[in-house]
Amino acid sequence: MPAVLPYRPVPLRALCLSVGLLVSGMGGVAAQGIGLPDADILAAQQAQYDAAVPGSVFALNPLRNSQTATGADGTNFRLTSVNPAVNSWFVVEITAPGARPRSYHLENADPALTQISLGTEGGVPALLLDQDGLTTACAPWENGALAAAAETDLPFAPVCDWALFLRNPVRGNRTTREAVSQFLRDNVVFGDQIVNLIKGAFFEDAFMVSSEGLETEAEISGVDLLGTALLSQTPAMRPAMGFDLDGTDGGAMTAGSWYEVTDAPGIYASVMQPGMIAREVFSVPGANGLDGVENRADVYLVAFDMSRFDLGYEIGTDHPALGWSPRPSGAGRHNQGPGPDGFDRPDPLVFNGMLSPVLYETVAATFTGGFKREHGAWRFGDYATFNWGHHYGFLTHGVTFSRLWPTLATLYVLDDGTIGMRSWTEEDAALSDRLVFARQNGVPLIENGVPGDRVTSWGGGNWSGSAEANLRTLRAGACLRSVEGRQFLIYAYFSAATPSGMARTFQAYQCDYAMLLDMNSQELTYMALYTRQSGDLETRHLVRGMSEADPGGVPRFIAAPDNRDFFYLVRRD
Repeated sequence: MPAVLPYRPVPLRALCLSVGLLVSGMGGVAAQGIGLPDADILAAQQAQYDAAVPGSVFALNPLRNSQTATGADGTNFRLTSVNPAVNSWFVVEITAPGARPRSYHLENADPALTQISLGTEGGVPALLLDQDGLTTACAPWENGALAAAAETDLPFAPVCDWALFLRNPVRGNRTTREAVSQFLRDNVVFGDQIVNLIKGAFFEDAFMVSSEGLETEAEISGVDLLGTALLSQTPAMRPAMGFDLDGTDGGAMTAGSWYEVTDAPGIYASVMQPGMIAREVFSVPGANGLDGVENRADVYLVAFDMSRFDLGYEIGTDHPALGWSPRPSGAGRHNQGPGPDGFDRPDPLVFNGMLSPVLYETVAATFTGGFKREHGAWRFGDYATFNWGHHYGFLTHGVTFSRLWPTLATLYVLDDGTIGMRSWTEEDAALSDRLVFARQNGVPLIENGVPGDRVTSWGGGNWSGSAEANLRTLRAGACLRSVEGRQFLIYAYFSAATPSGMARTFQAYQCDYAMLLDMNSQELTYMALYTRQSGDLETRHLVRGMSEADPGGVPRFIAAPDNRDFFYLVRRD
């Protein structure tokens, strides 16, 4: 397993300089960062993005801008800010005379405070790092630091005294079940069908839990602001939840009520079963009826008061991939490249499936992001026939890797920290210079407080399930709810559910908008909270079986790279 460095926050004013330069804005070098390109270049790059098939990662990011410098020996340096508006990810390309170019993916450790540009001092090309008018210079290629960082097995290798990280390609962790599934898909004829058969034969309802049975109802009040879910019955339940909660009666929770998670301010938990939902919820059309299994299957919910947290998103080492899903065919495909956007690799950018070390001390929770690429597109229905099958889009650090398609359910974060969840629209293109994170997953479960218009359509909603199209399986989803001007992000774990059951549950919890995340195993519906005791990080899994996805007891996403994408929440100061 790759080593994990402890985070050592070093004020930029105290950095030691690789080329021995320390100057203020009045000295020999000055840095103001890389701004947006001029109008003509921006228009040309926008035209690349607007093409039916952009063809490269850079073409999908029209705000990119570059600076160049040349060393005394003729070596050429190019620094590209992939999105200057976000100021997070950079690519350094170095081309020595007669040699092939070498590229390095750098991440700004503090985009809000540090501006990065490329310049020269005394003929030496250097990265110029500016914070509040104080400029320092770092040339990691001069002392071999950049090459040494690239040779480590660290997902984030610090350079320029921790002002920047070199993102290195690493292999992401995967559990045995995941490894077997991927092996079958990659190496066995009809492997995907075999995996679907395994899911249908062995995993259907395998994680279904039923915890009702207490005859008396504990008199426990919920969190005042969140109130209670719209249920017709509220028995006491003893869920197999991995959290300690305040206010329970010996561990018993009143169905539909909310409880504070112990030692985790701003995080709350609730439990219910869809069979308890009030009739008034079912009177709203738009979802199918629920069967007896789904009615008594536990649902665990975790709410985050987003006035206390920031939300982020990272891409896994392998998923979601960039190539074609095998699902679209005919008009849903083109022959202009190995993926819907014309490419299937992120080069020269790097996915390493891990949280930045800068965030280690403040991370509060993580949960898996969504479907793999092979499942994240339409096989049936109208969406399979245009927009190249509507492969689910995603972006991180302001960098688009798969375009966001209109009408798809999208969880996103803007540059001012605003969190949104809604069906994407053509008009949302106006947000392109403000998007920092985004992930699409199918179509809405809840829109404007009621079931989405494709909840009852298996193929039209791309809901997936078993090989026999049985929609009931282990699933996870998320919703946004606003209460008296405060926003709550709610994650829900359904031990056995259909899209209709998910929609009715989110409707009962009065969500404004809800979407599917992933499904079929506790690894793919993973959710964990993090608390600290005596300075040590403690992992609390929503369901204890999720701990099996942590490699050797090390929390996935946090202290080890992972093959899957994930969302994370960090506490605000």
